[in-house]
Amino acid sequence: MVDVSQHELVPEHTVLEEDVLEEVLSEYDIDRTDLPKIKHTDAALPDDAEVGDVIKIVRNSRTTDQAVIYRLVVE
Repeated sequence: MVDVSQHELVPEHTVLEEDVLEEVLSEYDIDRTDLPKIKHTDAALPDDAEVGDVIKIVRNSRTTDQAVIYRLVVE
């Protein structure tokens, strides 16, 4: 079986630690539930991702070199 998360076109996905998450949420003045969602069955998620975790996704960007996106893992 192919590990989709290791494909060159799949951006880096990492689980945020709680202390880093609190900084991000306060910076944007939002709650965890205000974040866009990602299904826990998404093949690109790290193996240790659980429902309720927040994932940091780093994508290549033509305008800013890298774009950072945050997603809340849901059922």
